[in-house]
Amino acid sequence: MVTSHNITISYKELSSTEELSQEDRILLKEAIDTASNAYAPYSGFRVGAALRMESGKTVKGANVENAAFPSGICAERTAISSFVSNFPNDKPDAIAIAALNENGLTDEPVTPCGNCRQVIAEEELRSNSRIRLILGGSKKIYVIESINSLLPLQFSKSNLR
Repeated sequence: MVTSHNITISYKELSSTEELSQEDRILLKEAIDTASNAYAPYSGFRVGAALRMESGKTVKGANVENAAFPSGICAERTAISSFVSNFPNDKPDAIAIAALNENGLTDEPVTPCGNCRQVIAEEELRSNSRIRLILGGSKKIYVIESINSLLPLQFSKSNLR
């Protein structure tokens, strides 16, 4: 017997940062500012992430490239690693992600790569907390309530049993 299933994703598309709450505007600005700190001599594609915790504290991460591909690390994983290392008892609330290219902030928001999606999914499971994603571009912003929208059939520890 064949059973068909449909997967839909849900996200908000905003045309301006003014449509974000004050705290989300600040978080997105921190992600954009952090992208300037990225080390991306090979691709020129600089990504910044800012992760806000329930306590209100923020940790940031930038992508770091390496000539020995794939030894680099993405901004999202840098921020989450810093969060887990320094604030293991806090809970993540939201992560803002933005990318800069040779023209500045990308027009379209960039979404986390597959590896980062899996890491965000694992952190949602570890912390038992949804992480809202705020993806910023110069022409639009996406707000996604949980990584489940971007990674609906995710691999998890239940698959290991």
